[in-house]
Amino acid sequence: MKRWLATSSLPAALIVISLAGCTVGPDFRSPAPPDVTRYTATPVSQSTTLAPTQLGESQQLITGLPIKVQWWQNLDSPALNQLIEQAFKASPTLAAATATLRQYQELYAAQAGSTQYPQVDAGVGAQRQRFNPGALGQTGDAREFNLYNASVGVRYNLDLAGGNRRALEALAAQVDYRRYELDAARLSLAGNIATAAVTRARLAAEIEATAAMLRAQEDQLQITRERVRLGQAAPGEVLALQTQFEQTRAELPALRKQMQQSEHLLAVLAGRAPGAGGIPAFTLAGFRLPAELPLVVPSELVRRRPDIQASEALLHVANAEYGVAVAKLYPQINLSASLGSQALTTGALFGSGSAVWSLVGQLTQPLFNPGLPAEKRAALAAFDAAAANYQSVVLEALRNVADALRAVENDAQALTALAAANEASEGSLRSIERQYQLGAASYEQLLIAQQQAQQTRLGLAAAQAQRLADSIALYQAMGT
Repeated sequence: MKRWLATSSLPAALIVISLAGCTVGPDFRSPAPPDVTRYTATPVSQSTTLAPTQLGESQQLITGLPIKVQWWQNLDSPALNQLIEQAFKASPTLAAATATLRQYQELYAAQAGSTQYPQVDAGVGAQRQRFNPGALGQTGDAREFNLYNASVGVRYNLDLAGGNRRALEALAAQVDYRRYELDAARLSLAGNIATAAVTRARLAAEIEATAAMLRAQEDQLQITRERVRLGQAAPGEVLALQTQFEQTRAELPALRKQMQQSEHLLAVLAGRAPGAGGIPAFTLAGFRLPAELPLVVPSELVRRRPDIQASEALLHVANAEYGVAVAKLYPQINLSASLGSQALTTGALFGSGSAVWSLVGQLTQPLFNPGLPAEKRAALAAFDAAAANYQSVVLEALRNVADALRAVENDAQALTALAAANEASEGSLRSIERQYQLGAASYEQLLIAQQQAQQTRLGLAAAQAQRLADSIALYQAMGT
């Protein structure tokens, strides 16, 4: 380590300035987009099958279709739109993510202020001293006196290797990461609320169908008991029907519990206590299936999904921190200067002859520090880990889209089949009703047909809700 007073020549100053512009370590480059052109091994149909039932419309997959930021509005549910807007204002999860973003923005500002500009401090002081001439081999009595001083100091790190600039770059990337985290939290919150609303609507439809089926079973049970009394049926038939009736009745509390829990979830997602109430009574009839669904190519997906962007920001952080570790192996130059005055009395503090000043430069070059190379290798390993994590996030995003596309395709076909089954069961019920009116069918046969129709409606309601859930999942997978 070497210290010197500032008597540097102009050439030396020019050399220092030129060195100060260097930044060691590799500059960050965004990873190349995935070299795939489609999400699935076999092509996905660009239009889904049409089902002649509610929420059975055919949907078109359109590449390059502009995606609304408020994608949930495509479900055409004013109650859902209002609940999500309220959640954006009241959600503690979003509030925490927003505050964390502000924290890192201020940390970046603090780091920039302390490294990009000289630090200037002002100071005043007073002290009482006793001086003994004997300490310097002189004669005389000890003297006591006051010493007053006032000064302004300036210090600056030239950052020859760019370590400070790399540290600032890492903090800027951290700010980006927190911003993408906030975007991901908004996307996740909207998707979770939409999914929970559809779940609540599905459970309401299943409760209605189960209650109707339970009434039919109860009527059938009463008829069978009467037949047993008249000697037209065996007691075992009553027991079998009663078992079926009680099993169906046991399903209702379970369905109501699930629906109530979905309402509790919706309340919490919207930033409310579960007991506050006010959650809309979502039904399947209150939603519309989007006729057009967006599809972006894989190379565009990496620029849209906030989780991929956040992972890239962490990769940028690791790259910059590697530069910081490399910069520690290079010389460091610190400059400091001070200007002030010293006097034995306050009155003479700013008088002539009291001025003092200093200008100091310090050069530090590590000669033997085994920890610095290990720190560099650790930073490189952290970069490799971040790169592998980025690749994992991209692959998972591609899988999300592939799963959503296959769900949209196959669940549409399932709804078509269930709609046909429901139509057949409704036709069979109408036929039995006509036969019953003409006396060609018993009331028991009518009840059985009603029960079968209600059972089919249960499956149909679940399939209709699944179509909505698939559309929501695809919007989320697109990273809207």
